[in-house]
Amino acid sequence: MRASRQRQQGVTLIGVIVVGMLLVLLTIAGMKVLPDVIEYYTILKDAKAVVQAPASRGATVSEIRQDYDKRAMIDDITSIQGADLDISKEGSEIVIAFSYTKKIPLAARVSLVIDFEGSTAGSTK
Repeated sequence: MRASRQRQQGVTLIGVIVVGMLLVLLTIAGMKVLPDVIEYYTILKDAKAVVQAPASRGATVSEIRQDYDKRAMIDDITSIQGADLDISKEGSEIVIAFSYTKKIPLAARVSLVIDFEGSTAGSTK
C-alpha cells in the first residue's frame, strides 16, 4: 500500500488554485485591454478607408482630416482625432500615420501603458 502512494503523481489543490488565480488575473487584464485594441484596429480601418476613398485623390489635408473625423464619430473613436493624424504623400499615394499612448488602469495603483502606432503605407488593396 505504501509503495503505491509514492508512485502517485498529480497536481495538488494548491497548484490548481494558483493556476486558477493566474487565469482569472489574465482574463481580467485581457478584458480591460481588449476595448483599446479593438479601438486601435478601428482607427486603422478608418484611416485606410479615408485613403482608399475616391474623394481623397484630389482632397486637401483639411478635407482628409474632416473625412476621418466623420468616420471616427460614427465608430465612436475618442483616442485620436483628425488633427492628430500625420498626413503625407508617397508618390501618388496618400499616407496617414498616427501614434498615441493609452493608460489602462488594472487595479488600485497598477496601470498598463500601451503605445499604439499605425500607418496606411502600402494599403492600396
